[in-house]
Amino acid sequence: MLFIGDDWAEGHHDIEVEDDVGRRLARIRLPEGVEGLARLHEVVAEHLDPDSTGSSDLPESAVVVGIETDRGVWVSALLACGYQVYAINPMSAARYRERHGTSGAKSDAGDAHVLAEIVRLDRGHHRQIAGDSPQVEALKLLARAHQGLIWDRTRHLQRMRSALREYFPAALTAFDNLAAPDTLALLRKAPDPDRAARLTTGQITVELARAHRRGDRTATATRIRDALRAPALRQPAAIEHAYAVVVAGQARMLAHLAEQIDELEQEVKRSFRGHPAAAIVRSCPGLGDVLGARVLAEFGDDPHRYRNAKARKNYAGTSPITRASGKRKTVSARYARNKHLADACHQWAFCSMNTSPGARAYYDALWAREVGHHAALRQLGNRLVGILHGCLKTGTVYDESTAWPQVPPQAAA
Repeated sequence: MLFIGDDWAEGHHDIEVEDDVGRRLARIRLPEGVEGLARLHEVVAEHLDPDSTGSSDLPESAVVVGIETDRGVWVSALLACGYQVYAINPMSAARYRERHGTSGAKSDAGDAHVLAEIVRLDRGHHRQIAGDSPQVEALKLLARAHQGLIWDRTRHLQRMRSALREYFPAALTAFDNLAAPDTLALLRKAPDPDRAARLTTGQITVELARAHRRGDRTATATRIRDALRAPALRQPAAIEHAYAVVVAGQARMLAHLAEQIDELEQEVKRSFRGHPAAAIVRSCPGLGDVLGARVLAEFGDDPHRYRNAKARKNYAGTSPITRASGKRKTVSARYARNKHLADACHQWAFCSMNTSPGARAYYDALWAREVGHHAALRQLGNRLVGILHGCLKTGTVYDESTAWPQVPPQAAA
């Protein structure tokens, strides 16, 4: 067997090749792309003994690669060649580096050596890159992009709110939802107190109608107009003008982000509904097309990726960690985790209580024991991840009575 440490950068890869006993066979820097990958195959062919494999073909277990990423065209090419590829967490690699030297010295070649040693000696303690289907990999890309745009919108929204609070607090009183299309349109048209005070009820009503605002639009427009014209403290004119330019730009950006989020959401739904496991995931309480797509994409669809439900819970970050030393023992939440999956599971747990009596009863029992809201949601999410694991393993849809047998039938009615 050959063990390869691959310290990757944007334009090159530092490679170290070792044999079974840790003897260094090659150390080389390869360029990114086809040329570099071809040279890597040549190095493997030079040092892999064909007599030991019993065949001229490369067996899947003959070459093991350690690299600090699980995506990209280079990793896809390594997997396509039949290599075993382990994605090593950079934090783990840093701890292994301290094991090999305490001086604090660091180099790309040294990191490649550390990665080769990890996959040679301790690969059983790390996760091999899963054999997920291209369909779920594409879904993961779409779901993460959609979630990332939503997080970007939230950041820009908070920045705009902070700016309005500094020079135009009346806007925060007038508009109950800064992300609403009518609010963004009015802020683009009148981003400062002077122009906002000149807005008429008719102009405001037009924007409410374009945004399909329900209810009595005239009354809403009157309330907004009065709030914008109310006496308030003012900044100097130059500062107000600067803030107005910033807010108008943020409002345009938020409006564009909303359009892109809607378009990407439709693509996420289409991709999710075409997956064979979509029906099982959607059957779980609290999971619709978007949230279900995030959960399925982050877990993947490799049936051999998780040995049991506990392994899936650990990957989700819902299971707690225990720190015990002497007489002291503490149990805390996992903070080193997949943030995309952790966020999806947290929302899943919250939404499940609306449709699942068992989930609601479980949360209420935790609340009665004075467990905090977020801690209770983590524990509920942990249970739901285990239930989903069983459904996917057996190929059956969610059943309330099977998932929560302790809940009496009258509570579920």
